[in-house]
Amino acid sequence: MMISSHCSFGLPGWVEPFLEDWQEPLSTISVRMRLAIALAQENIHQKTGGPFGAVVVNEQTGELVAAGVNLVTTSGLSVAHAEIVALSLAQTALGEWNLSHAGPLQLVTTCEPCAMCFGAVPWSGVKSLICGARKKDAESAGFDEGDKPDQWVRSLQRRGIVVQCSVLRAEAAAVLALYREDGGAIYNADHGQHKD
Repeated sequence: MMISSHCSFGLPGWVEPFLEDWQEPLSTISVRMRLAIALAQENIHQKTGGPFGAVVVNEQTGELVAAGVNLVTTSGLSVAHAEIVALSLAQTALGEWNLSHAGPLQLVTTCEPCAMCFGAVPWSGVKSLICGARKKDAESAGFDEGDKPDQWVRSLQRRGIVVQCSVLRAEAAAVLALYREDGGAIYNADHGQHKD
């Protein structure tokens, strides 16, 4: 039996120069979402993963704490969704599992969270969640988003997390559609089909 004691998310080499070239200050939710969408688009172009991007930003200052792209197909890890990657890298960078200790941090993601990422949001300590595309958009592209509460937004709000959905939805959904049209791998596509 082989057991590995080391597992970490490493971003593709193109991400750091891409972020350095990003000129627009992350002062508004729209600009933050544009960055997340641009990361998702470049992830497709570079063939380094799925059509999802995310950033963790200080709500007040607009400082970028961490970025993430979907790495499921290239890492071989089913949990390597853009949100999980961004949150993990933010926690690593800050040396803090509870991001609420680092100030009011915001997770901006190109698609509303799947069942797994929904569960990760409250445990991470972020104070707000900004989403672009919706579950319907991801499922139209062929992805299985899993089961989560119908009132998932309210569930997070009850925990003190501000949620805003459909920010630049059309642009974010277009990235999903492009990925499918280009023949990108649609992983977990059949897990939502229940068999008797």
